[in-house]
Amino acid sequence: MAPIQRIRPQGLVSSPAFSHVAIVPPGATTIYVGGQNAVDTDGSLVGAGDAAVQSARALANAKTALAAAGATLGDVVQWTVLFVDGADLAAGYGAIASELASEEPALVTAARVAGQGVPGALVEISAVAAVVR
Repeated sequence: MAPIQRIRPQGLVSSPAFSHVAIVPPGATTIYVGGQNAVDTDGSLVGAGDAAVQSARALANAKTALAAAGATLGDVVQWTVLFVDGADLAAGYGAIASELASEEPALVTAARVAGQGVPGALVEISAVAAVVR
């Protein structure tokens, strides 16, 4: 089976942090990971007020969810990262950027939002992955 193609076309900004287009081959298994916040296994918020700590925990939770479905960070096609307005975006994204960057990075959508479903949460991370077997 063909691999996932991640494309950074000429004429668009080139970044090691994200691609612009992903083509998933027929027959790949698609995995959707719902929004993950910085909560522990009891549902308690981790890193109150700290966007970097919360981002790292939210990504760790997303990795746990991916692993449960047989996927890894390398299988992610699309990340969505939602930061609460006023959160330190540079610190939050800086805490996870090295794990998201690769030779063929996933697509990334980041946005500021008014709030999260988990009180005190500053970030939420969701993903779409495709496993080619």
